[in-house]
Amino acid sequence: MSRPAAIDVLIVGAGFAGLYMLYRAQRMGLHAQLVEQADDVGGVWYYNRYPGARCDVPSLEYSYSFSEELQQEWNWSERYAAQPEILAYLRHVAERFDLRRHIRFGTRVHSARFDTEAGRWHVDTDRCGRLTAQFCILATGPLSVPQTPDWPGLPDFQGRVLHTGRWPHDGVDLRHRRVAIIGTGSSGIQAIPVIAAEAEHLVVLQRTANFVIPSRNAPMDDATLAKAKAGYPELRARAKQVGTLYEFSDRSALAVSDAERDAEYERRWAKGGVNFIHSFKDITLDLDANATAAEFVRRKIRSVVRNPETADRLCPTDHPIGTKRICVGSDYFETYNRANVTLVDLKRTPVTRVLPDAIATAEETYPVDVLVCATGYDALTGAVNAIEIRGKDDQLLRDTWQAGPRTFLGLMTHGFPNLFFITGPGSPSVLVNLVVGLEQHVEWIAQCIGRMRTAGHDQIEAESSAEDAWVKQVNDAAAGTLMTRSNSWYLGANVPGKPRVFMPFVGGIGRYRAICDGVAADGYRGFRIGPGSTSRTPHSIQASAAADHE
Repeated sequence: MSRPAAIDVLIVGAGFAGLYMLYRAQRMGLHAQLVEQADDVGGVWYYNRYPGARCDVPSLEYSYSFSEELQQEWNWSERYAAQPEILAYLRHVAERFDLRRHIRFGTRVHSARFDTEAGRWHVDTDRCGRLTAQFCILATGPLSVPQTPDWPGLPDFQGRVLHTGRWPHDGVDLRHRRVAIIGTGSSGIQAIPVIAAEAEHLVVLQRTANFVIPSRNAPMDDATLAKAKAGYPELRARAKQVGTLYEFSDRSALAVSDAERDAEYERRWAKGGVNFIHSFKDITLDLDANATAAEFVRRKIRSVVRNPETADRLCPTDHPIGTKRICVGSDYFETYNRANVTLVDLKRTPVTRVLPDAIATAEETYPVDVLVCATGYDALTGAVNAIEIRGKDDQLLRDTWQAGPRTFLGLMTHGFPNLFFITGPGSPSVLVNLVVGLEQHVEWIAQCIGRMRTAGHDQIEAESSAEDAWVKQVNDAAAGTLMTRSNSWYLGANVPGKPRVFMPFVGGIGRYRAICDGVAADGYRGFRIGPGSTSRTPHSIQASAAADHE
């Protein structure tokens, strides 16, 4: 039997995070290997090919900052890039930096076990056998494990069942088809107008009404592109502190007159995008302030949707605006004025059963040829828990996280040496521009590994006390906002049986970056670092530019 291939760094996932981690590892001279279950790079942008799929972060910001040449040579065509363009960008990155030769595509990781004696991870895959590595880095994405409804009779449905997160690569012809779509979150809001324009009839099965801000998407003009390219150093520096370059306000919604407040909301509405939620500084902190923004959006819905009953059902009333992911769309509410679109409020008339050719609710049965599930993901923990990960003393990560994910800085979990998460639970992740967040994580991890190797240390593990303190800090930060006042996927509320724990860090990417930098500068405070077995006396690594392998 041949010996397993030993590598320095094993990376799982070839999306934005994995590709950048591979790039950094290669630049450091490490023997790095990336495994990816799909047949190409792209991560979530490889799979999410549903009609209307696009990013809701401006394309000039939803892109890498590590290469000036890359920034200058790539030309985005729209304000908000569509899925095909983002996938083309990631393919370009893989080719430009010669990353593909280090990627094993079509390879799924089943399990990973830490060998305490050898100080290495043994990772079992379905196609490449066992791989061994000193460091295992999970770049599996916070939104990559689709969820589907658990309806009686669904297995007997004779039509086609699709999920927006696993859309067929050859497309789907919905002409002359009766389509039902469940889910009115970000994916559903993008898909519904496009599907409605093609299908014979579309039934929207709404579980929760959502606040939707118009995107105001437009082609990228030459002047905007040239200005961004000339000012990238300043733009990227600001993004490292705030995430996405929204127009932040220092005013309270309650400190201005009604007329002034509405004028600001109108201006932001016309401008479009998530920028709307930052109209005033206290919208996500104070219920009274939040109510002014929520009611403004509800008035907009009623002004657009001609049927008053339909408009009422589309008006969110069960959660403060911004406490679920704020959605951005094009012609979403206008779509409900079409004669071939029916809205079904599942809170009022829930689905009772799926029939072979229809969906039955408490009040009516709807003939259906195609069912589209825009039902989201097992966020932040789903992809990690899909792998059987065993750390020291054979402890299973799923068991460690049974009551909710526990990490230090969202980067590591106690008991699992040399296992890093990129944009894991306990980091800003899904609450900021993900590319900014993942670049910070990749750079921190690369710097840490470089300093360890220079100092002759080969193991790092989060200390239990540091993890406890960080979990409390993440919870306290969320408790100081309105974010916990809705049943969102930030808390795992969309997955039956999942613990209700607020998972992302809401304190902001700038504050988070400073915390991480402070930990590193203080000899990686909160981590146990040693030359071999983690049972030895821990060492610290003093921060030094000369020690970084970058």
